[in-house]
Amino acid sequence: MITPKKCIIVDDEPAAHYVLTNYIRQNPQLELAAQCYNGIEALQYLRENVVDLMFLDIDMPEITGLELLQTLKNPPKTILTTAYSEFALESYEYGVIDYLLKPIYFPRFLKSIERYLSVQFIEKETAIPVSLNVKVNGKNIDIRLDDILYVQSYGNYVKIFTKAKTFVTAMTTNQLVQELPSDKFMRVHKSYIIAIHKIDAHEKEHIVINEEKIPLGITFRRELNERLRPLS
Repeated sequence: MITPKKCIIVDDEPAAHYVLTNYIRQNPQLELAAQCYNGIEALQYLRENVVDLMFLDIDMPEITGLELLQTLKNPPKTILTTAYSEFALESYEYGVIDYLLKPIYFPRFLKSIERYLSVQFIEKETAIPVSLNVKVNGKNIDIRLDDILYVQSYGNYVKIFTKAKTFVTAMTTNQLVQELPSDKFMRVHKSYIIAIHKIDAHEKEHIVINEEKIPLGITFRRELNERLRPLS
Protein backbone atom coordinates (compact mmCIF):
# COMPACT_ATOMS: atom_id res chain seq x y z
CA MET A 1 0.00 0.00 0.00
CA ILE A 2 1.37 3.41 -1.03
CA THR A 3 1.61 5.98 1.77
CA PRO A 4 -0.12 9.23 0.72
CA LYS A 5 2.11 12.26 0.31
CA LYS A 6 1.52 14.92 2.95
CA CYS A 7 0.55 18.26 1.41
CA ILE A 8 0.26 21.81 2.68
CA ILE A 9 -1.64 24.68 1.05
CA VAL A 10 -0.16 28.17 1.51
CA ASP A 11 -2.43 30.85 0.05
CA ASP A 12 -4.13 33.99 1.35
CA GLU A 13 -7.31 33.39 -0.70
CA PRO A 14 -10.03 31.17 0.86
CA ALA A 15 -11.34 30.36 -2.64
CA ALA A 16 -7.96 28.88 -3.60
CA HIS A 17 -8.04 26.72 -0.47
CA TYR A 18 -11.50 25.49 -1.37
CA VAL A 19 -10.44 24.43 -4.88
CA LEU A 20 -7.15 22.79 -3.88
CA THR A 21 -8.67 21.02 -0.88
CA ASN A 22 -11.33 19.53 -3.15
CA TYR A 23 -8.73 18.39 -5.70
CA ILE A 24 -6.42 16.90 -3.06
CA ARG A 25 -9.23 14.93 -1.45
CA GLN A 26 -10.09 13.38 -4.80
CA ASN A 27 -6.55 12.02 -5.13
CA PRO A 28 -5.75 9.00 -2.87
CA GLN A 29 -2.02 9.58 -3.39
CA LEU A 30 -2.26 12.86 -1.48
CA GLU A 31 -3.14 13.78 2.11
CA LEU A 32 -3.87 17.34 3.21
CA ALA A 33 -1.77 17.95 6.33
CA ALA A 34 -2.32 21.68 6.87
CA GLN A 35 -3.71 24.92 5.44
CA CYS A 36 -1.89 28.22 5.97
CA TYR A 37 -3.13 31.64 4.93
CA ASN A 38 0.20 33.47 4.90
CA GLY A 39 3.91 32.81 4.75
CA ILE A 40 4.48 33.31 8.47
CA GLU A 41 2.01 30.54 9.36
CA ALA A 42 3.65 28.26 6.80
CA LEU A 43 7.13 29.01 8.10
CA GLN A 44 6.14 28.08 11.64
CA TYR A 45 4.38 24.90 10.53
CA LEU A 46 7.25 23.71 8.31
CA ARG A 47 9.79 24.22 11.09
CA GLU A 48 7.92 21.70 13.22
CA ASN A 49 6.48 19.28 10.66
CA VAL A 50 7.67 17.24 7.68
CA VAL A 51 5.74 17.86 4.46
CA ASP A 52 6.20 16.17 1.10
CA LEU A 53 4.51 18.70 -1.17
CA MET A 54 3.60 22.39 -0.84
CA PHE A 55 1.03 24.25 -2.96
CA LEU A 56 2.33 27.79 -2.68
CA ASP A 57 0.83 31.08 -3.79
CA ILE A 58 3.33 33.75 -4.85
CA ASP A 59 1.50 37.03 -4.19
CA MET A 60 0.81 37.12 -0.44
CA PRO A 61 1.05 39.88 2.18
CA GLU A 62 3.99 40.16 4.60
CA ILE A 63 6.09 37.50 2.88
CA THR A 64 5.69 36.34 -0.73
CA GLY A 65 5.85 32.73 -1.83
CA LEU A 66 9.27 33.17 -3.40
CA GLU A 67 10.56 34.88 -0.23
CA LEU A 68 9.26 31.92 1.77
CA LEU A 69 11.23 29.53 -0.46
CA GLN A 70 14.34 31.67 0.06
CA THR A 71 13.87 31.56 3.85
CA LEU A 72 13.47 27.77 4.13
CA LYS A 73 16.72 25.80 4.30
CA ASN A 74 15.14 22.60 3.00
CA PRO A 75 11.76 23.45 1.49
CA PRO A 76 9.43 20.62 0.50
CA LYS A 77 8.78 19.94 -3.17
CA THR A 78 6.71 22.88 -4.33
CA ILE A 79 3.99 23.55 -6.90
CA LEU A 80 3.39 27.28 -7.29
CA THR A 81 -0.19 28.53 -7.65
CA THR A 82 -0.74 32.09 -8.85
CA ALA A 83 -2.78 34.32 -11.13
CA TYR A 84 0.34 36.06 -12.46
CA SER A 85 2.20 34.35 -15.31
CA GLU A 86 5.08 36.87 -15.25
CA PHE A 87 6.64 35.03 -12.28
CA ALA A 88 6.96 31.74 -14.18
CA LEU A 89 10.55 32.09 -15.35
CA GLU A 90 11.86 33.36 -12.01
CA SER A 91 10.06 30.63 -10.07
CA TYR A 92 11.93 27.79 -11.75
CA GLU A 93 15.19 29.16 -10.31
CA TYR A 94 13.90 27.85 -6.96
CA GLY A 95 13.59 24.27 -8.20
CA VAL A 96 9.80 24.18 -8.13
CA ILE A 97 8.02 21.16 -9.62
CA ASP A 98 5.37 23.07 -11.55
CA TYR A 99 3.60 26.39 -11.99
CA LEU A 100 -0.22 26.38 -11.93
CA LEU A 101 -2.09 29.43 -13.18
CA LYS A 102 -5.37 30.34 -11.50
CA PRO A 103 -8.12 29.44 -12.04
CA ILE A 104 -6.71 25.92 -11.67
CA TYR A 105 -8.59 23.22 -13.56
CA PHE A 106 -8.65 19.63 -12.36
CA PRO A 107 -6.98 18.03 -15.46
CA ARG A 108 -4.08 20.50 -15.17
CA PHE A 109 -3.84 19.77 -11.43
CA LEU A 110 -3.62 16.02 -12.14
CA LYS A 111 -0.89 16.59 -14.71
CA SER A 112 1.09 18.55 -12.14
CA ILE A 113 0.73 15.76 -9.57
CA GLU A 114 1.94 13.19 -12.09
CA ARG A 115 5.00 15.34 -12.70
CA TYR A 116 5.65 15.50 -8.96
CA LEU A 117 5.25 11.72 -8.51
CA SER A 118 7.59 11.01 -11.43
CA VAL A 119 10.26 13.23 -9.83
CA GLN A 120 9.77 11.40 -6.54
CA PHE A 121 10.18 8.03 -8.27
CA ILE A 122 13.41 9.08 -10.00
CA GLU A 123 14.87 10.44 -6.75
CA LYS A 124 13.93 7.26 -4.88
CA GLU A 125 15.52 5.05 -7.54
CA THR A 126 18.79 7.01 -7.54
CA ALA A 127 19.02 7.75 -3.82
CA ILE A 128 21.68 6.05 -1.71
CA PRO A 129 19.88 4.30 1.16
CA VAL A 130 21.02 5.12 4.69
CA SER A 131 18.46 3.11 6.65
CA LEU A 132 16.33 -0.02 6.53
CA ASN A 133 12.60 0.31 7.19
CA VAL A 134 11.07 -2.72 8.91
CA LYS A 135 8.00 -3.48 11.01
CA VAL A 136 8.73 -4.35 14.65
CA ASN A 137 5.88 -5.03 17.09
CA GLY A 138 3.38 -3.57 14.64
CA LYS A 139 5.29 -0.30 14.10
CA ASN A 140 7.45 0.75 11.16
CA ILE A 141 10.94 1.80 12.27
CA ASP A 142 14.13 2.85 10.50
CA ILE A 143 17.39 1.09 11.38
CA ARG A 144 20.54 2.85 10.24
CA LEU A 145 22.51 0.64 7.86
CA ASP A 146 25.77 1.66 9.55
CA ASP A 147 24.43 0.27 12.85
CA ILE A 148 23.66 -3.22 11.53
CA LEU A 149 26.25 -5.89 12.42
CA TYR A 150 24.61 -8.99 11.00
CA VAL A 151 21.25 -10.66 10.38
CA GLN A 152 20.18 -14.16 11.42
CA SER A 153 17.30 -16.21 10.05
CA TYR A 154 14.65 -17.06 12.61
CA GLY A 155 12.02 -19.18 10.84
CA ASN A 156 9.68 -16.78 9.02
CA TYR A 157 11.39 -13.93 10.87
CA VAL A 158 14.87 -12.46 10.96
CA LYS A 159 16.88 -11.04 13.84
CA ILE A 160 18.73 -7.84 13.00
CA PHE A 161 21.68 -7.33 15.34
CA THR A 162 23.15 -3.94 16.20
CA LYS A 163 25.50 -3.12 19.07
CA ALA A 164 22.70 -1.48 21.01
CA LYS A 165 19.73 -3.72 20.28
CA THR A 166 18.35 -6.75 18.45
CA PHE A 167 15.25 -6.30 16.26
CA VAL A 168 12.91 -9.11 15.17
CA THR A 169 10.82 -8.60 12.04
CA ALA A 170 8.59 -10.78 9.87
CA MET A 171 10.83 -11.24 6.83
CA THR A 172 12.83 -14.06 5.35
CA THR A 173 16.57 -13.92 4.73
CA ASN A 174 15.91 -14.06 0.99
CA GLN A 175 13.67 -11.01 1.20
CA LEU A 176 16.07 -9.04 3.33
CA VAL A 177 19.10 -9.70 1.16
CA GLN A 178 17.21 -7.93 -1.65
CA GLU A 179 16.59 -4.89 0.56
CA LEU A 180 20.16 -4.41 1.80
CA PRO A 181 22.74 -2.71 -0.48
CA SER A 182 25.03 -5.38 -1.92
CA ASP A 183 28.14 -3.19 -1.64
CA LYS A 184 27.83 -3.20 2.18
CA PHE A 185 26.18 -6.52 2.98
CA MET A 186 26.70 -10.12 1.92
CA ARG A 187 25.06 -13.44 2.57
CA VAL A 188 27.65 -15.81 4.09
CA HIS A 189 25.39 -18.69 5.09
CA LYS A 190 21.83 -19.81 4.34
CA SER A 191 20.84 -18.27 7.68
CA TYR A 192 23.17 -15.24 7.92
CA ILE A 193 23.80 -11.89 6.25
CA ILE A 194 26.72 -9.80 7.46
CA ALA A 195 27.89 -6.20 7.21
CA ILE A 196 31.21 -6.60 5.44
CA HIS A 197 32.84 -3.58 7.07
CA LYS A 198 31.96 -4.91 10.55
CA ILE A 199 34.08 -8.07 10.27
CA ASP A 200 36.61 -8.34 13.12
CA ALA A 201 38.16 -11.67 12.13
CA HIS A 202 37.87 -14.14 9.28
CA GLU A 203 38.58 -17.86 9.48
CA LYS A 204 37.90 -20.70 7.07
CA GLU A 205 34.62 -21.78 8.61
CA HIS A 206 33.45 -18.71 10.47
CA ILE A 207 33.51 -14.93 10.76
CA VAL A 208 33.78 -12.90 13.97
CA ILE A 209 31.70 -9.76 14.39
CA ASN A 210 31.41 -8.07 17.77
CA GLU A 211 32.81 -11.23 19.47
CA GLU A 212 30.10 -13.41 17.86
CA LYS A 213 31.11 -16.37 15.67
CA ILE A 214 29.05 -16.50 12.49
CA PRO A 215 29.22 -19.64 10.33
CA LEU A 216 30.64 -19.25 6.82
CA GLY A 217 29.03 -21.52 4.24
CA ILE A 218 31.25 -23.35 1.75
CA THR A 219 29.48 -21.80 -1.25
CA PHE A 220 30.14 -18.28 0.03
CA ARG A 221 33.83 -18.59 0.98
CA ARG A 222 35.32 -17.73 -2.38
CA GLU A 223 33.18 -14.63 -2.87
CA LEU A 224 33.98 -13.38 0.64
CA ASN A 225 37.71 -13.87 0.11
CA GLU A 226 37.54 -11.91 -3.14
CA ARG A 227 35.58 -9.08 -1.56
CA LEU A 228 37.93 -8.84 1.42
CA ARG A 229 41.14 -8.94 -0.62
CA PRO A 230 41.18 -5.22 -1.53
CA LEU A 231 40.75 -4.39 2.16
CA SER A 232 43.82 -6.29 3.29
